[in-house]
Amino acid sequence: MADPAPSDPKPAAAAPAEDAGAEGAGPSKKAAKKAEAKAKKEAEKARKAAEREAAAAAAKAASGPAEDLAKENYGDITPSTKVEAERVHLRDLGEKHLDKVIRLRAWIQNSRLQGAKMAFVELREERDWSIQGVMVATAEGTPCPNRCCKVSDYELHITKCYLVSRDLLYSDASADAGKAVEEGVAALAIDSMPNASLSTHLNNPAMHKRAPVQQAIADVRMTVRKLFGDYLEARGFPSCLPSSIPQFYKQFEIAGGRKRVYCIGPVFRAENSNTPRHMTEFTGLDLEMEIEDHYHEVRDMLEGVLLHIFRGIQEKCAEQVELVRSVYPSEDFLLPEPGKEVRLTFAEGQKLLREEGPEEYRNVSDDEDMSTPQEKALGALIREKYKTDFYVLDKFPESARPFYTIEDPENPKVTNAYDFFMRGQEILSGGQRIHIPTTLEARIRRKGIDPNSPGIKEYVDVFRSAGVPLTAVVVSAWTVSLPGTSTSPVYISRATTPEHPSASSLKNEI
Repeated sequence: MADPAPSDPKPAAAAPAEDAGAEGAGPSKKAAKKAEAKAKKEAEKARKAAEREAAAAAAKAASGPAEDLAKENYGDITPSTKVEAERVHLRDLGEKHLDKVIRLRAWIQNSRLQGAKMAFVELREERDWSIQGVMVATAEGTPCPNRCCKVSDYELHITKCYLVSRDLLYSDASADAGKAVEEGVAALAIDSMPNASLSTHLNNPAMHKRAPVQQAIADVRMTVRKLFGDYLEARGFPSCLPSSIPQFYKQFEIAGGRKRVYCIGPVFRAENSNTPRHMTEFTGLDLEMEIEDHYHEVRDMLEGVLLHIFRGIQEKCAEQVELVRSVYPSEDFLLPEPGKEVRLTFAEGQKLLREEGPEEYRNVSDDEDMSTPQEKALGALIREKYKTDFYVLDKFPESARPFYTIEDPENPKVTNAYDFFMRGQEILSGGQRIHIPTTLEARIRRKGIDPNSPGIKEYVDVFRSAGVPLTAVVVSAWTVSLPGTSTSPVYISRATTPEHPSASSLKNEI
């Protein structure tokens, strides 16, 4: 007879299996039942929702497409589109337009939806005039100023909106064009916003011009040109139109009988430099004048025209300068008080560096030209000592000036040449030119150049025909602290062959 004892433990082994759910081995029967009930409930809800959506779709299909009662109030503009309302510019918007129907043309700079019945748009006109517009089913609530827009005390309630020109969507562009745009936008981590690269700006000039800061820079440039011309014309400077290399052609004007001339125009120079202040192509402001008694006549004329420009910019372009400074931060530009202009000799500037400048400049020489770091250090010292960012250095050493600059008759180690500075950087070079052919040839030989070489000979021959004491200057003013000269030109053209090969050769040899 078999012993039943070995089968007795089976019921006891089943008991821990039920407790396993509490220890994490698996769900309990109770939990499994709850999960099953919940799943059935969710499935039922989904089934009913699908039935409702299907019923709504069927009803909509049966009733046909809804009529768009507002279709005349929006869409692409056509020759037949008429809006009977006063045409207003944002800069002229005021109290007289409150609760009036007006007509405005602007760019949509930003937009956002606020639910199904409200949308906000930021409209921009000209450089940086912007206003908020709202499209809403019913206008309710109390208006509040929108400080993100320049016109912050008013809001447009838009009733009609017509599109003049659509933007280019990435899906509309070719794959290559889309890739080029993506590669051209370099994330420079300025406030976590992407910034377009220089090549993208140059390849898309219309979009480049649309940036408010670029329009502000253009406004400042045009104001500088007008102030420069007005000041000189009031003092007997007629305008001339030289070639793309005006440096020597202006001298020919003086040698040809004129007392003084100025010109404003595009310049091409074979500039072998890679700095923030040198360009091969730029817009030049040049003047040339005959010296009556002393070359300081010219220096003082230049000082006057530049101070006239700087003060004119502060008066006429304060808004544009602030806009530029919001993108390219800089300190206030300090100007000397009338009658307290700072004029130092080159030797005095070097002495100031030796006595009060950084340790590395304690041994600078009066016979060597200044480096860019030296110029900046001296600019900081003059700003602190004289409370100005604008000053003149005169009497540059002979070794630091080209062959055509005349030497000081009292000290041949220095020349009748000067530089003007802003923020510790040279913005203007000028000086008295040698007008006696024999003296000029001797100086050319001392510089290691053959006076009969192509280009040089033609330059000397001008003074054999007619030579008068004269000076020449080239100006490149930095009224705002831009990262480089590539930011400031209105248009950048391709390099062209200079009109006068000998003049080009002369520039390359210098």
